[in-house]
Amino acid sequence: MNKNLWLLILSQIFAFTAAPVTVFLSGIIGSQFSPIKSLATLPMALSIVGIAIFAIFAAKLMSIIGRRSGFIFASVGTSIASLLAAYSIIIESFILFNLGCFLIGGGVAFSHQYRFAAVETVDKEMAPKAISIILLAGIGSAFIGPNLANISKEIIPQHLYAGSYIALAALTLTSTIFLFFYKDSHKKNNIIKKSTRSYFELISQPRFLQALVASAFAYAVMSFLMTATPISMHVMEKISLAKTGFVIQLHIAAMFLPSLITGNLIKKFGHSKIMYAGVALFSITILISLFEQNFLNYLIALIFLGLGWNFLFISGTSLLVLSYKEEEKFKAQGFNDLIVYTVQSIASLSAGVFISLTSWKTMNLVCIIFLIIIAVSTLRADFKEKR
Repeated sequence: MNKNLWLLILSQIFAFTAAPVTVFLSGIIGSQFSPIKSLATLPMALSIVGIAIFAIFAAKLMSIIGRRSGFIFASVGTSIASLLAAYSIIIESFILFNLGCFLIGGGVAFSHQYRFAAVETVDKEMAPKAISIILLAGIGSAFIGPNLANISKEIIPQHLYAGSYIALAALTLTSTIFLFFYKDSHKKNNIIKKSTRSYFELISQPRFLQALVASAFAYAVMSFLMTATPISMHVMEKISLAKTGFVIQLHIAAMFLPSLITGNLIKKFGHSKIMYAGVALFSITILISLFEQNFLNYLIALIFLGLGWNFLFISGTSLLVLSYKEEEKFKAQGFNDLIVYTVQSIASLSAGVFISLTSWKTMNLVCIIFLIIIAVSTLRADFKEKR
């Protein structure tokens, strides 16, 4: 725990509030403004599309201007996008709200680079712990963001939730305070010109592919079910907004709280075993979905969904760090995030269609396909290494 890592943690807490607030409110606001029921989750999906589209741009920009300038640029941009979302609620424009969520997603794409910045502050063997620690900051984001959004939702009378996005604009801008004290190791005039491998060569490595698949499909399963949860609980099952918000908060806490031990578990048991454990945790979520859809079952299912994501995403990210050369880091990181969040955006976009045309149980059963893909890619990489 050095000074730079502490500053990244504090900055991440405020910068990442955009993600849980979007999860908490976008589907509900979308269901109010959307002219078509199945498009209620479009704002959430477009925020993830924004993450995917801006992923390579974020890595490329940071390779030029450095981590600190990149994070400050993103925080200011996310704050402006949040104000745009607030304005769209005031004028009741579904199209403008979608644009605001898309741009907020672009800011979140930069926030996801915090985990790679954390790795750069420590030795490579400490990468799993550094990633775990920086992701642990998500717990603060999960409670600060939705709680403040809920408290401030009625700041502007007759325009419910406009105040929530004004509060979000202030939160994301706050992250820049800590970044001014962050010491960026990036050297603008020291550009490494060594030859780097192509994207095909990178993905041809069994371990790189294993890391990519684990992260991408962990996000696909998590996003597919999490995006549909507020609609399924609050809109379809008539469970209160307070209880729905509580489930989302505990889900996000479950995504990040295990980070206290995940790094140590990876170091002790290895990446593959933790990935198998993640698949097993996801399986529990699917199993619970076969029972009655009530508050307690949603709560338990979403907690295990968060735990499974944590194991798979941290093990996938830390394995990725070990599978590329130093001069390839921005290229590999940008490509990884592009694939991960593209897959996530497809899953999130389809969630609204699935929940309106099928059922919560069917959505969970569909996720079995993704679990099989993760398990097979991990088995393949283990087999190749043994050979």
